[in-house]
Amino acid sequence: MQGPVRVNDQLSVAGQIAPGEVAGLRAQGFQTVINNRPDNEEPGQPAAADVKAEVERQGMHYLDQPVTTSSISKADVTAFHNAMTRASKPVLAHCRSGTRCYLLWGLSQVMFDSASPLAIVAEAARKGYDLRVLPAMAEKLQNEN
Repeated sequence: MQGPVRVNDQLSVAGQIAPGEVAGLRAQGFQTVINNRPDNEEPGQPAAADVKAEVERQGMHYLDQPVTTSSISKADVTAFHNAMTRASKPVLAHCRSGTRCYLLWGLSQVMFDSASPLAIVAEAARKGYDLRVLPAMAEKLQNEN
């Protein structure tokens, strides 16, 4: 697993997690795990069902919301926003590298909280994430019906 990288008090992002890493995440205080990675994205990646089983065995909450960056929709951003609103915190969201999760969070901040896309891009860059696509993507999604 790469990360976790703290986005704020409620959310951290990370690369793919394996079932064997879940107990350590629980020990770090995470209450909810959100998976933003589709199964079979690359060979050898743990199955979402296996990670979910271990998350639940550890007494944490699990949400599977697989997306690909090129196909993120307004509905995906809304679902992520709603999950973050309802989730027991802190939340760890993971995908291949953490970028997709950070992007979903950034889009939700722009769309629901009127956050500055450029400020989010700058903050993400300081944490090692390239979200330069965020401003154009947010504008496109906000114009979706």
